Amino acid sequence: MSGEEVLRSRGLRVTRQRLAVLEVLENDHGHLDVEQITAKVRTRLDSISVQAVYDVLAALSRAGLARRIEPAGGPARFERRVGDNHHHIVCRGCLAIADVDCAVGSAPCLDPSQLHGYELDEAEVTFWGLCPQCQARRADD
Repeated sequence: MSGEEVLRSRGLRVTRQRLAVLEVLENDHGHLDVEQITAKVRTRLDSISVQAVYDVLAALSRAGLARRIEPAGGPARFERRVGDNHHHIVCRGCLAIADVDCAVGSAPCLDPSQLHGYELDEAEVTFWGLCPQCQARRADD
């Protein structure tokens, strides 16, 4: 499905800014912060403000086309991988983020002790540790 079709399928108006941000998230397959997304979008468009990127990301997140990740101690990151209930592992040293598929099976992957009347559809788990590069730097110290 083209970017235009993806946006329309979620009831979003098609704009150059939305298409460019969606393309960056789709092609990068990473966990980008707003500054990184803005820099990559600026290679596709003549100009775009950081605020415009924030606005586009908010619209994409609300529409379920992007996921916002907020690791403690670091900036919010965004990714295109949505709807599959995956989790993340974050490096305590450099804040690199990697995807971790659901360890148990079907969503929400975890069974809480109390539901408080909620109907669960997703669990967000963040694992913390040291990435291989930070482990190597620690060993060199």
